[in-house]
Amino acid sequence: MSLERDQNKPKPDDRGDNVEKLQVMVHDTIENYREAEERMEWAPDHEKEQIRKKNKRREESIKGFRDEIKDEYRHQQNRTE
Repeated sequence: MSLERDQNKPKPDDRGDNVEKLQVMVHDTIENYREAEERMEWAPDHEKEQIRKKNKRREESIKGFRDEIKDEYRHQQNRTE
């Protein structure tokens, strides 16, 4: 019974590497954005519009990631004080 209870216990929230993970996500998203921009030069017109829309969503994601990075950094600073 005790073993079963331990298996259902939630893991502690380890936010120690969130900033690093978010920075990798920003980097990867920027790379995807740039690659899509390069592909757009050769893409047919109907694909260009899809690329534009996807890159717009990537811009929004990057902004969100950067906001999260700031929040995580502040959280880490508050924990060390």
